[in-house]
Amino acid sequence: MMNHTNPELDSIKENFHQHVLDLQQRITDRMQQIDASLKKEGGLTEDLWERRDFDGKPGGGGRTRAFQGEIFENAGVNVSLVHGKVDPKFAQSIGGTNNNMWAAGISLILHPRNPRVPTVHANFRMIQAGDKFWFGGGADLTPFYPHEEDFKYFHGVWKEACAPYGTYDAWKKTCDEYFVNKHRDGEMRGIGGIFFDHYNSGDTVKDTAMVKDVSESFIKSYFPIAEKRISEKFTEEDEDFQLHRRGRYVEFNLLHDRGTAFGLKSNGRTDSILISLPARCRFTYRYAPQSGSPQEKMLSYYRPQDW
Repeated sequence: MMNHTNPELDSIKENFHQHVLDLQQRITDRMQQIDASLKKEGGLTEDLWERRDFDGKPGGGGRTRAFQGEIFENAGVNVSLVHGKVDPKFAQSIGGTNNNMWAAGISLILHPRNPRVPTVHANFRMIQAGDKFWFGGGADLTPFYPHEEDFKYFHGVWKEACAPYGTYDAWKKTCDEYFVNKHRDGEMRGIGGIFFDHYNSGDTVKDTAMVKDVSESFIKSYFPIAEKRISEKFTEEDEDFQLHRRGRYVEFNLLHDRGTAFGLKSNGRTDSILISLPARCRFTYRYAPQSGSPQEKMLSYYRPQDW
């Protein structure tokens, strides 16, 4: 296995970092095409930030892009490259062989204003902990209205993206089992997608190419759905359901999401990590949508389905 001083691996890591920077820009461009308000003052806030590692030495940083618009109420599309020493207990918890770490990746969350448009999340990352390295990531959809054709389309894109690698069934199952509020009787936060972690076939060049290739499908998987639904009229009931489901989203991200914990424990930038949270959400004691409503029907989709 290659170690962190291997020039070939260093080249691979730099190549992956440049890929996620490029993907961030292309996603930004597509968002601004759909939502012109993101081009106006205050629509996009970009921060170039730096971090210190566990020993207080320079440890990389990132490019955070926070969006506030008319169509995308709030969103974050972040790229980070962090390196250096980490807390030895944290290194041990993630399976590192020592307390040196390197990680690069893109992470995004888009919260549209119109409840007929789904929320979407995706991330793709490469991590090295000591002499071990692996890839992780995926994409999942959280809709608030039962447009089943959209759910089939989203999964169809990822099924096609994974077809050359034979990974869709396994990655879909992992996603169905991971993005779950276990404290709410196993209710998924959305309708799934794909998710993988600690992926290492033993061929780093091949794995890098695969993850880069799969990540390219994000734009195709989501934006056609958003463009199709952004002009749909919606009701107060639609929005109330959306805000309550956003509350469940918050519950998952703060209680169960390993990425949130990883970012905070690796001395990441707190605001960049918590940018995944929606601008507005709602909690009501023993909330339930009206019987026979589209919202009640939508609840049935927050369980694993064969798309």
